[in-house]
Amino acid sequence: MSGYSISKWHDTDAVYEQINKLISMPLIPLKREAVTKYMEYFETQCKKSKDMITEAKQYIPGGVQHNLAFNHPFPLVFTKAEGAYLYDMDGNQYIDFLQAGGPTVLGSNYEPVREKVIELLNTCGPVTGLFHEYELKLAKIINKHMPAVEMFRMLGSGTESVMAALRIARLATGHKKIIKLGGAYHGWSDQMVYGLHIPGTRGFEAHGIPGNCRKHTQEVFPNDIDALERTMKLNKLRGGTAAVILEPVGPESGTRPMHKEYNHQVRQLCDKYGALLIFDEVVTGFRLGLGGAQGYFNVKPDLTIFGKVVAGGYPSAGGLGGRRDLINHLAAGLESGKKRAYCGGTLAANPLSSLAGYYTIKELERTNAAVIAGQQGDKITKGLQDLIKQYDLPYVAYNQGSICHLETSAAMFIKLKYTSIKKCLGEIKARKFMMEEMGAAYMAEGLVTLAGSRLYTSMATTDEIVDEALKRFENVFKNVDRSNLLNDVEPGNMGQTA
Repeated sequence: MSGYSISKWHDTDAVYEQINKLISMPLIPLKREAVTKYMEYFETQCKKSKDMITEAKQYIPGGVQHNLAFNHPFPLVFTKAEGAYLYDMDGNQYIDFLQAGGPTVLGSNYEPVREKVIELLNTCGPVTGLFHEYELKLAKIINKHMPAVEMFRMLGSGTESVMAALRIARLATGHKKIIKLGGAYHGWSDQMVYGLHIPGTRGFEAHGIPGNCRKHTQEVFPNDIDALERTMKLNKLRGGTAAVILEPVGPESGTRPMHKEYNHQVRQLCDKYGALLIFDEVVTGFRLGLGGAQGYFNVKPDLTIFGKVVAGGYPSAGGLGGRRDLINHLAAGLESGKKRAYCGGTLAANPLSSLAGYYTIKELERTNAAVIAGQQGDKITKGLQDLIKQYDLPYVAYNQGSICHLETSAAMFIKLKYTSIKKCLGEIKARKFMMEEMGAAYMAEGLVTLAGSRLYTSMATTDEIVDEALKRFENVFKNVDRSNLLNDVEPGNMGQTA
């Protein structure tokens, strides 16, 4: 489909077949001597980062302010971002496949947008608390490319946007239940810390959150449209379904990929049972193309969640868009006596964020960045698949355009068995530790990834950069311990402890 980063939707069944094979095998980690060598890199080449993080742990929980910054064996301190590269405070250069968690489709610290931001800072400053012209310009340009977003309300984060969307859904429908896909992350509000990372975990990670806060949150397994309908049918007897919320490419930015027809099927069920369909496009909005995932799949959601990209990677970035009658529920103080879904945020839609978002989308229009980034995503995924085949490894590489996945331990694909939950948790821990070590190896080779299992390409990712990156990935694959492939080892005997 022209204008979108996805050249061809993957064979979802084939991806799951490969992942199921990987998860049925013992771990295929790095050789211990290779791990030792990679750990030496951090000790000898990243001393300034280590010293700063050691001090930061005295003042910041865990030593960092954001989950993306956690790295094994310790977080690195980055001081410069430019295009497809990052630089740490020790002067080391890295190829940037994190891209701030996805929003910088143009590349990091993109100069044309940065110049506009500097000009604004020199005149208006970052925030006034009052209306700025770029709030309107941003809303109009989003509507231009996503017609389903008839109105747009900018907020401070994706988490806030999800909270507002669920509040609107309950107010508009009069129903209570919210259904999400198991394993998906929709922010950290009390009602959404449910079924995170691995389907079936329900409230496992909801520490410090009273159970009543999530009593109307439900999860169904991804791609199981029959399970979704059964849940919605049952909900008719217990408060009704207010909304189904999903990432249109699949939970965790497509890590758990969807069948291409699934979104259409969910749209039909929402219409049938009087529920709203909410697309979480925090990552896919503008990264897949100017029309977002909803444009690619040709499915019209009732509400759309936006995140970091609506400020072009600049701070205070999130928003909620959708049907006019729904978004108008957020209008504050305009119609006395009318029930409204309360939300706020003093820094939301500040001049800096609104301007940065507007000019980012203008540059995406001008440069065709999403398609370029998708072409590079295809290239690096194909290169990883070739390396996996060359070294006869069970790893799995797949992509949705510029959103690329590399599963080496499949930590999030463990199937929970409540009869042996302790064993399941032990296996998850071991597989997660292997993923962290692989991520550290990539970092030592000069590759910044998201948790060692996800890569985002950008317009700044050139053919030469992809070729160089594949050489570095190959260096890591050369150091894989193949003994578990050669020996008849039981899947539960993973030969590694965290």
